[in-house]
Amino acid sequence: MTEEGFSCRIIGISGSLRPHSHTRRAVEAALAGAAAAGAKVEFVDLREFALPFCPGSASALAEYPAVTRLRKIIQTADAVILGSPEYHGSFSGVLKNALDVTELEDWQGKLIALIGISGGSQGPGGALSGLRDVGRGLHAWVLPQQVAIAAAHKAFDAEGQLLDDVRQRLEKLGQQAVEALKHLPPRSR
Repeated sequence: MTEEGFSCRIIGISGSLRPHSHTRRAVEAALAGAAAAGAKVEFVDLREFALPFCPGSASALAEYPAVTRLRKIIQTADAVILGSPEYHGSFSGVLKNALDVTELEDWQGKLIALIGISGGSQGPGGALSGLRDVGRGLHAWVLPQQVAIAAAHKAFDAEGQLLDDVRQRLEKLGQQAVEALKHLPPRSR
């Protein structure tokens, strides 16, 4: 596909419910990179959804408008940037539940880009590995590039802004997502 006339929509979802979380700001930076590369972008704030705990049945979820709304947003996206803090060696339960209330057909063939945030120095390897496994389970195209931020408090300056090198890595991830979409089979988009 040529670059002329190419358009795509990328959404970002943070697995942290804190309003000014490091994870949210990282996802927003990646979305800024995607927007600079020509994508239409949207941040999906899970705090705005009254998602039930996943009961394991699609029919049981049909009565929840928030589930239907989230699924439609995902269905209309070409790619999803997922960001999560690392909690106890994995990604957040909030994000896991949001993924669990969706269906395979919402994700199949979509591109997923990953961001992991850790408060400690060991990094978010468990969160990223878990999200990568879930992405494969959803039959999505998981971008090989990812951004891992360890000791997240050191990635921000005194005013709470991302340091340039970290922001550039995140913006590049958003740009890579746009570039990768140009090469996915049309059926996937």
